[in-house]
Amino acid sequence: MENVEVFASPGKGRGLKATKEVWAGDVLFAEPYFAAVVFDSLAANVCHCCFRRQPKLQRCGQCRFAQYCDRTCQRAAWEEHKQECAAIKSYGQVPNENIRLAARIMWRLDKEGGVISDLQLTTLEDLEDHISDLPEDDLKDLKVDIHNFLDFWPRTSKQHTVERISHIFGVINCNGFMVSDQKGLQAVGVGLFPNLCLVNHDCWPNCTVILNNGKIELRALGKISEGEELTVAYVDYLNTSEDRKRMLKQQYFFDCTCEHCTNKINDDLKLDGALVDDVKVPDEKVKEVTEYSIEMLKKMEKARTDANYNEVVKICRECVEKQENVLADTHIYQLKMWSTLSEVLSYLQFFEEAAFYARKMVEGYMKLYHPNNAQLGMATMRAGVTHWQAGHIEVGHGMICKAYAILLVTHGPTHPITKDLEAMRIQTEMELRMFKQNEYVYHSMREAALKNQPMQMMAEPVEEGIKSLFRKK
Repeated sequence: MENVEVFASPGKGRGLKATKEVWAGDVLFAEPYFAAVVFDSLAANVCHCCFRRQPKLQRCGQCRFAQYCDRTCQRAAWEEHKQECAAIKSYGQVPNENIRLAARIMWRLDKEGGVISDLQLTTLEDLEDHISDLPEDDLKDLKVDIHNFLDFWPRTSKQHTVERISHIFGVINCNGFMVSDQKGLQAVGVGLFPNLCLVNHDCWPNCTVILNNGKIELRALGKISEGEELTVAYVDYLNTSEDRKRMLKQQYFFDCTCEHCTNKINDDLKLDGALVDDVKVPDEKVKEVTEYSIEMLKKMEKARTDANYNEVVKICRECVEKQENVLADTHIYQLKMWSTLSEVLSYLQFFEEAAFYARKMVEGYMKLYHPNNAQLGMATMRAGVTHWQAGHIEVGHGMICKAYAILLVTHGPTHPITKDLEAMRIQTEMELRMFKQNEYVYHSMREAALKNQPMQMMAEPVEEGIKSLFRKK
């Protein structure tokens, strides 16, 4: 692999470093999955071959579990699915996603060995499983999975020791990468990518990972010098350093010592109080509203899970009213409320109000995130589209252009969502020219177009997109 090499990273074990200078948007490597499966909860809604979400799928006629877009996807997946198919029929039920993924990994190891390509930099046996670090409850879950795996594993397949099976489950637990749908907007499955497992964490990383056309791409966020270690963020930077360190210790079993955690960079902004007439809101008041916001976020998430979107809007509006002039515009709980409120209001077609909160959200994100952060790019894109829907063509086009510049770095020009955004950028540019020539004619034509072709409802809001690269337990 010409752009990267394995090295001993001080205090971290193995890592990857650049073998030459690269720039923002450069792809350091692309890697297909070793094995991947669709989440249990989406097994009937997502193609088990290409991971596309489809309204109608064709079910495997033998196991009656696997779903495919069409015959093409079914034939392409058969080599990987045929042993799973027979095992499901014999077992009489479908095991959970962990067991299905472990089985696919073991079948591939038995057939092709630990190294399946000259570009693979590590074997699965050399990856950490952290089983000795698991808490008691997780150990119990692991034992249940192993017991069920042994029941599911066919007697006709090669038999393995419990120790080796445990290692594979441990590797999945701390290295399973979330596989996204075709647009990159929602996690729909989990897979294992051996080379990606070698990339260490930093809360302010120099790389990002994106799934593009069936392969993960490690992309540079800025200039990286020859010999510099390559890092990605395992958790969302929008969390405070204390929360990030807790999540990293719980999920990945290491203590983060990056500069941003050590110096608590931006923690003050993330929990700050507002300035009212150049006077800082008292800490007691900020603490009171912060605690109130945490409780309201729990209520909001429950209403969102129940798809009760009018209740979500009601809860968010009440909370935002309390937060106003108390919490800073970079306070993470205020940003979470603005994000949810803008998304759900847009879904309900209250575009004017949605645009207001989307703009505030993006302004807050820009003060916290890396300028080439993928989450910032996606949020800016959503805000730009919302402004366009509300008829604010100048602001909408400006935001779409900013989002496009970020996504060219984080996703690349060939990613489906970048292509969609490019089409939107061209469309809004044409509309903006028309708007500047004659504002009255522009709005008249827009209203007529909307009457003749009513705007379709936005896609139903889903839970937070892929903020954490690796799957949470």
